[in-house]
Amino acid sequence: MQRRHLFALTAAGLAAPGVLRAQGAWPDRPIKLIVPWPPGGSTDTVARIFQPKLAEILGRSIVIDNRGGASGSVGAQEAARAPADGYTWMLAYDNEATNQTVMRLPYKALEAFAPVSLVATGPLAMVTHHSSPYRTFQDVVNAAKLAPDSIAYASSGVGGLAHVSTTLLQQEGQFRLVHVPYRGGGPAVQDAVAGNVPLFMSNVVIISQHIKAGTLRPLGVTTKGETRHVPGVPSFAQQGFNGFEAPTWWAFLGRVGTPAPILARMREALAQALADPGVRQRIEEQGADVIASSPEECRAFLATEIDRWGKVIRDNHITAES
Repeated sequence: MQRRHLFALTAAGLAAPGVLRAQGAWPDRPIKLIVPWPPGGSTDTVARIFQPKLAEILGRSIVIDNRGGASGSVGAQEAARAPADGYTWMLAYDNEATNQTVMRLPYKALEAFAPVSLVATGPLAMVTHHSSPYRTFQDVVNAAKLAPDSIAYASSGVGGLAHVSTTLLQQEGQFRLVHVPYRGGGPAVQDAVAGNVPLFMSNVVIISQHIKAGTLRPLGVTTKGETRHVPGVPSFAQQGFNGFEAPTWWAFLGRVGTPAPILARMREALAQALADPGVRQRIEEQGADVIASSPEECRAFLATEIDRWGKVIRDNHITAES
């Protein structure tokens, strides 16, 4: 998906006064946006960048409700139980796709949620503390082959894309690391910066400032080739893991059953917010690319991610207790 979607959706929103009239008074009170992760993580960061502009466009305050726990599933379950009245939404992270296989959830994502837009995508990066002996990812592979299950890597939680994609790297490279899951990216990055965990696989949003400062050394990224967000760092595909790719993502979801005019109005407002130059620049400065897709493209993307990573999870017997 290209950025043309961003501007096409914005234009559509500005040209649809009939849709606005069809909604009546919505919104006539504050809107809640569930972020199923603690403050300080990438999902919280992305949400707080577009939140003010979205509130301005809709003319109502948007309250971010951080509901972390169980790799994003605690907040997601609350969002899945919310009334379909247009006053509770969720900014989902990539874990929402992997959780569908890793966990026994009381809902199925594409049955409980109405996709509004794929907000942004970005690379994951494997980083290490600047004082560590690992200069390249091959150094990690070599050390892990000499001493299997002796090198730890942190992630934002069990079964998330960072965990599952690193599992696939180990499977393809025939080496073994020890997974150390945290309750979100915020707590994990603190330990990585402190040098308390040797490796950290994370989206670039919460580690970019530490990479720029030289505190964390990037060893590889999950894009097909090099990415402008971590310049000069080869992808895993370029380091012998042919065809490897694992983009992280953030998606704006509503409840299934929400009236179509409300879903349409939220999509239009979100597209306008993401098209704002200041909003777009701040998100991209963090290490992500604004997408602002259509609902149909968002649904197709989520379905593909659920199927693709579900196979890796089943093949490697990853469970919530892994």
